[in-house]
Parts: sequence; structure tokens; C-alpha cells
Amino acid sequence: MKIITFAIPCYNSAAYMRKCIESLLPGGDFVEILLIDDGSTKDNTAEIADEYAAKYPGIVRAIHQPNKGHGGAVNTGIQNATGIYFKVVDSDDWADGYAYSKILSALGKMTKPENQVDALFANFVYENEAVVHKHKLIYRGYLPEDRVFGWDEVKNLPPDKYLMMHAIFYRTELLRECGLVIPEHTFYVDNIFVAAPLRYVRRMYYVDVCFYRYFIGRSDQSVKESNLIKNLGNQFTVTEYLVDMLLETPGGTGIPQCDRMVLNVLIGCLTVCTVFTYRSNREDYNKRLQSLWELIATDYNLNKKVHSKTLIKLITIPGEFGKLLASKGYEIYNTFNGAN
Repeated sequence: MKIITFAIPCYNSAAYMRKCIESLLPGGDFVEILLIDDGSTKDNTAEIADEYAAKYPGIVRAIHQPNKGHGGAVNTGIQNATGIYFKVVDSDDWADGYAYSKILSALGKMTKPENQVDALFANFVYENEAVVHKHKLIYRGYLPEDRVFGWDEVKNLPPDKYLMMHAIFYRTELLRECGLVIPEHTFYVDNIFVAAPLRYVRRMYYVDVCFYRYFIGRSDQSVKESNLIKNLGNQFTVTEYLVDMLLETPGGTGIPQCDRMVLNVLIGCLTVCTVFTYRSNREDYNKRLQSLWELIATDYNLNKKVHSKTLIKLITIPGEFGKLLASKGYEIYNTFNGAN
């Protein structure tokens, strides 16, 4: 029995994927590692995947597919996973060894159907090469520690405690049961992976360790500012997906804490769309941003909830001063936190 499946989307990842894989191998026979070669052609990613699959046949599987983008690779991982729980680890990131043992210990106690949880949360670290003091996302004090809990015990997360894919482990069958299908050939779909299944989560667990090490420093990463601006259309696509999702279920889940956490994912996406539209100075993005806000305004309750958020109030101050304030606010935040 595999406690957890780690899906590693690999696209021309030969230069760094070994570090990622090696950090997960200590899980031994309790884990399954799916190396999803997403149509790599520029290096020997496919050969490295096959090498690990041959060396660790009971742990590693190599899956080769035509290029479908990060979302398509995640979909393939979900379809092929045999572990009770599921975690995406990008090929340039890695797991902390001490935290890994704590996570496996916790999940190992939740394998029987009656003991299983829908989601497990852990902290993560921004491993930004340009920043001396690495920024950590820690949920201590907001989520009960080392025990199963429900939404009624979850405290409201402030804007600086946003939930990202790096922090979450889902029960594999929940991902299948909720019909999750990530858009292919689209950047920033991590937000969909977090928000869409989260609405179906009822039983949770939190381990107060920094498991995931989120590397930032490569010039070709999608989170680099120049690439964010170039690919901002993808961010709009993801944000529109989330808005449509919420418009289709106007009553939400009926669980205020859950709905607030899902809304916070949307707020983060809206902030990125708004701030980087200002910084890009591109008319096509301005038009799409306007259409996005008009879409939100079609639902009174959603519009009210979105505009009640302090962060949205700050980045939507009218006029050139408002745009400058939002842009400078991002620069200050990024200086201290090294988010991209």
C-alpha cells in the first residue's frame, strides 16, 4: 500500500530534477513517485526519468506524454496515482528531510478509511537565491496542530497566510470524486488545484513543519516578473475560471470558513492580475482587467465580498496615484518576501 503519491511534472528538467527526486526517495516503499515527462525535447529529462524508474522499480514510475503543460501533467498524475494521498512537487523544488519524516508519520496514522482526512496542510519556504532570510509561510495559530479538525476550528487566514499548492496534500480519491481537471497549456493553474477541491474538504490535519522548499531564482520561471507580464493572459484565464466557478455556486459551500479560504485564493489571483496590468502598461491587459471586474460585478454578493477585502481596496484606488501605490506596494512586499 502506498501512503502517498508524489507527482513530479518534468519539462526539460534535467539540470535540477535529480535533487527533487532524491529528496523524496527516503520515503521508500511507503511512497510512489510519478516522474511525468511532459514532452521534453531539449535535454535528457526522459532518460533520467527512465533511469530512476529502473533503479527504484517499486517506488518510481516514469510516464512519458506529449507536452500538455503543467496542468496536463498534474491531470496525468491524478489519473495514475495509487497512493491514498496526493502531492504535486515541481521538478525544481524539493522536500525537507526532517519535515518529510513528520509528514509520513502523520499520514501513516490516517490510512484506514475511517481515519482518513481530505487534506493535510504543512508550511513551506521560499528558497529565493537573491534573499538571505528565506520567507516562510507558517500556519501556526490558524490551524489546529497534530489532530483531525473541521472547518469550525479554522481561523481566518490574513492576506500574508495565503494558501498555495506547496502547502497542501489532498486525498487522492477526493480529487477524482470532485471531477478536478486542470486546464492544459496554462501557467498558474496551481490556484485551481488549491481552490476547486478545497470546497469538498471536510476533515483536515496540520503538521507544523516546513516540508516544501519552493525554489525561486531561475530566469525562465513563470513567477519571474518579466515572465509574469508576458504570460499574464494565463493568469487572467485562471482567475476567470475561479470567478466562473464561484458564480456557478452562488451559495458557496455553506461553510463560511471554507468559502473565505477559497475566496482568498481568488483575491490573490485578482491582485496579481491588477498589479501586473498596471506594471505592464499594456492596453490588451487593461481591457481584460476591466472585463474581469465587470464579470465579478454581475453577482452582487461576490462583488461585495471581493471589495470588502482590504487588499482589493488598496489596489483599486482610482486614478494614476492608485496604480502607482499598488505597484510600489508590490515592490516593497517583494523586497522583503522574495516571492518572485
